[in-house]
Amino acid sequence: MFGLANPDRFLRFTRPLTPVLWAVAAVLLVVGTWFSFTAPEDYQQGDTVRIMFVHVPAASVGLMIYGALGVSSFFALVFRHPLADAAARAAALPGAAFTALALATGSLWGKPMWGAWWAWGDARLMSVLILFLFYIGYMALRASIDDEAKATRAAAVLGLVGLINLPIVKFSVDWWNTLHQPASLLRAEGPAMPAVYLTPLLIMMAAWGALFLAIWLTAIRTEIVRRRVVSIRARKALEA
Repeated sequence: MFGLANPDRFLRFTRPLTPVLWAVAAVLLVVGTWFSFTAPEDYQQGDTVRIMFVHVPAASVGLMIYGALGVSSFFALVFRHPLADAAARAAALPGAAFTALALATGSLWGKPMWGAWWAWGDARLMSVLILFLFYIGYMALRASIDDEAKATRAAAVLGLVGLINLPIVKFSVDWWNTLHQPASLLRAEGPAMPAVYLTPLLIMMAAWGALFLAIWLTAIRTEIVRRRVVSIRARKALEA
């Protein structure tokens, strides 16, 4: 694994892997969407239950992405490895997009189920909103600092601070009284939903996960190439 920290080796390893991930994500999205729309209506939620097949995967992957950003930030800050910084930077935009999708679909579900688009007192909603703001803050901080080295350090520190919010998002429904239901997938006694809903949900979670990995690897490869182009241009400018 640590051998892949070499940018050249990373590029060689991910060259054939990236298109495979794109293909896997596409197939899983098609299959998962078909299962989602053929699942029966819920006796309480009706057709609104289908929002779950987008909302839950988007929220889960958004959380996972920030974990990847935080770990990459650690290696970028401690070991000052450019590939780790490229990985953290490449995770920010898709992470923000997935988290925004989770917030939007949660709002669409909340209106018919809770009677409100948003509940400021709900710990899960607020912690996910804070997660989204950490993504936005990370990208804004990088964009506001011209010096690449300073931007890397400042963004890495912010990325590490944001890790504190991840267990809050995860366990907010257990620590506080919230409108959100308790965990229904990762439970000691097993999932709390029938297979007719569990199957499309798991397929969609795998699809969104594969989609993120495809986007992430593509973005990291692009960032490596961008930095090499910037380095070549700077060297030529000095020589001129």
